[in-house]
Amino acid sequence: MEKQFVGLLNQNRVVLYKICKMYCPDAEDRRDLFQEIVFQLWKAFPTFRQESNVNTWVYRVGMNTAISNFRKEKKRQSPAGFALPDIAFPDFYENDNSNSETVLLYQAIEQLSAVEKAIVLLYLDEKSYNEMAGILGISKSNVGVKLSRIKIKLEKIVKSLTF
Repeated sequence: MEKQFVGLLNQNRVVLYKICKMYCPDAEDRRDLFQEIVFQLWKAFPTFRQESNVNTWVYRVGMNTAISNFRKEKKRQSPAGFALPDIAFPDFYENDNSNSETVLLYQAIEQLSAVEKAIVLLYLDEKSYNEMAGILGISKSNVGVKLSRIKIKLEKIVKSLTF
């Protein structure tokens, strides 16, 4: 079971990194959130019934954990006895050589609510409305409405940041 779990983490580490980056601008907080998501995935792994796509399940657990942490706004320590498996973790300290438009977009995204950030992350990962609805637990039409409103909101935020 441990090998399966480590394989699952390695296959989805980019997704987990994106979730962490979206919700935590600070590198140490990203590392803490990453560990918390891995812990929650480990706890839930034995009960995963494979009724949905593994990627969808990882997104859902990761997003729910990030949103919960975001709302609590306090750091949690991993319970004693839990050690992260030996996998290649993303370098949270690496300096993104992003262009100014990308930096501006992330600054705008930081001003969104936790749920809005989740929708933007899924959109940027080119998930379909059906996939987004499944991950977020909302209807497909609600995804479209929320996404339209978020785009308008982001446009306003970006304009305010550039002036």
